[in-house]
Amino acid sequence: MEDFYSPLAEIDACSGKRIRVIMKNDREFVGTLRGFDDYVNIVLDDVTEYVRTSEGVQKQALEQILLNGTLITMLIPGGSVAAE
Repeated sequence: MEDFYSPLAEIDACSGKRIRVIMKNDREFVGTLRGFDDYVNIVLDDVTEYVRTSEGVQKQALEQILLNGTLITMLIPGGSVAAE
C-alpha cells in the first residue's frame, strides 16, 4: 500500500513562514503565510507584490492580502524573487 500524500499538508508546513506565490496574471506575492482553506485561498501578511510589465517589475508593499486559489499557479517556500 502506498503512503497517502497531501499537498495541503505541505502548504500547512509553511504556515508562519515566508512563501512566494505565483499567479496566473503576471503577478507574484511574497509574504508570511497566515492561513489557507481547502480551495487554497491564501492569506499573506507583510506582503510584497511584484507586477511584471513591459517597463519592468513594479513592487508594492501591502500589510495583508487574500489570494484566490483559482488564480494561483505555484507556491514556493522561502519567499524570494530572482529578478527584482
